[in-house]
Amino acid sequence: MPVKKLKEFLDRERVKYVSIVHSPAYTAQEVAASAHVTGRELAKTVIVELDGKLAMAVLPANRKIVLQDLREITGSDEVKFASEEEFKKRFPDCETGAMPPFGNLYGMEVFAAESLGRSDQIAFNSGSHTEIMKLAYSDFERLVRPKVMSFTT
Repeated sequence: MPVKKLKEFLDRERVKYVSIVHSPAYTAQEVAASAHVTGRELAKTVIVELDGKLAMAVLPANRKIVLQDLREITGSDEVKFASEEEFKKRFPDCETGAMPPFGNLYGMEVFAAESLGRSDQIAFNSGSHTEIMKLAYSDFERLVRPKVMSFTT
């Protein structure tokens, strides 16, 4: 079942979404295969540290973050991947590594790869390793208001 606060938020905002239950999967590519969505359409949420502050980088499952690009674009002096220990307390309602890309629900800034907007839909982990949600990219953008930029290869 999706994270309660996410489901309540989407319902309150009257967003149409689909939940897809799949066999347990832990990497973005495994999730995409299990849920039968493309790696371009499945967004992975990566927690990064920008000058010591946690933020979400959201990108297609088939891409990788270029930390140097993220550093330059954000104007941060130091950018690094956050360790699970550094961020898991921020997501008490999620399985580690299955956080949805809704930083607004967790007090985090969200940076979205511009390539995500090339699809009409976005799919993402909804707090567990056995379920994803899918909704219109335009709804994601309207609700989350991510900073859209190019930081992937």
